[in-house]
Amino acid sequence: MSHYEERLEQDLSAIRRRVSAVADRIQKALGNAVHAVLKGDRELANKTILGDLAINREIRDIDRICHGFVARHLPSAGHLRFVSSVLRLDVELERVGDYAVAIAREMFQLSATPSGSVASDIEVIANQAGRILNQAIQAFNEGNPDLARGTKGMAAQVETTFRKVFEDLLLEGESKARPIKDLFALLVIVNRLGRVSDQAKNICEDTIFAVTGETKAAKIYQILFIDEKNNGLSQLAEAYARKAFPESGEYASAGWNPARQMDPTLEVFLARNSLDGADRQPKPLDLTLDELARYHVIVSLEGDARPHLAEVPFHTLVLEWDVGTVPAGLDTERATALLEESYKNLTFQIQELIEALRGQGAS
Repeated sequence: MSHYEERLEQDLSAIRRRVSAVADRIQKALGNAVHAVLKGDRELANKTILGDLAINREIRDIDRICHGFVARHLPSAGHLRFVSSVLRLDVELERVGDYAVAIAREMFQLSATPSGSVASDIEVIANQAGRILNQAIQAFNEGNPDLARGTKGMAAQVETTFRKVFEDLLLEGESKARPIKDLFALLVIVNRLGRVSDQAKNICEDTIFAVTGETKAAKIYQILFIDEKNNGLSQLAEAYARKAFPESGEYASAGWNPARQMDPTLEVFLARNSLDGADRQPKPLDLTLDELARYHVIVSLEGDARPHLAEVPFHTLVLEWDVGTVPAGLDTERATALLEESYKNLTFQIQELIEALRGQGAS
């Protein structure tokens, strides 16, 4: 190695050591915060809160070292990707540290130490989130993109656990077994633990980029169009979205009181506008909460959809669009004219939605 190459490797090794050390401290802080909540350990909670100040100083120092590395070595390719990934990683680690502090602070809001199913739930979600975070950090430290990809897939477990814990807390509230103030504090604790897995996923993305240069693929959105009969506008919306924006989303439609067959006027309209009209039997809106949670967006074309949904998933956006109606019983000419007007409104609304989700030029 030349003197320059030796200095380069020494500086990279120093950054890796600092990142690994601060990541260990943050994982320990998260574990301490959860332990403080479950055991009512006020001293440990205070230690966690105060310790975050030193962690933040260390992260700022790592940022400074990374900027100095860029100025000194003018890195390219893999070295530049690594340093830029460390800068993003620092943000994600700092947020996990903030979650630990929030959990520790909420301990002081509880009137009693969690017990029973609530304590078990917190322990389960904390273990899941902690394991995912640990593996994400391990993948980054080892430069292991395969481990990073595998770890990303584990995050869904935390989401499922979060929903179960949330339901348990609702039952606690309905039974009035705990003060409302305690329930709010417990919800914050569980929410922050769930967010840890989100940051772990981001760390996995950093690892994949640093090692392979692969960037995160553009998100494919799951969109469901609904109305009462699913034999008209919801089918039209699905068909247009499939044709106009095939790379931006996966689309479906359903009705809460589906008709037995498609509206013949719509069948003709779909064919005339070169929209896919094959196999469009009206489908029932009989999805479970887990099935609904697959969708990023649900669009109702006929008023408030909430009474017709099992429940609105936390991460699902429910929209209501007024694009006009095509009443039953109209003659073909009038029905076609109204359908044309609704189609124009739909194309505008769908384009606006997709561009909001994916940006200008989405396809």
